[in-house]
Amino acid sequence: MAFVRVEDGESIEHALRRFRRFVQRENILRDAKRHSHFVKPGERRRAKQAAARRRWRRRQRRMRADP
Repeated sequence: MAFVRVEDGESIEHALRRFRRFVQRENILRDAKRHSHFVKPGERRRAKQAAARRRWRRRQRRMRADP
């Protein structure tokens, strides 16, 4: 669980800013979104393969563009 201690004399806004930075750095929101619903193994595999195809196509376009 993410938490930030508010120091003496520290404003709430500054502590909130530190908290948001901590949450972003630790990828807490990404994990929460990923675990928000169950993804079947086959569906996960298809998404992974589609991402690999997109990366491959992008790499191919870059190779053709660079003489």
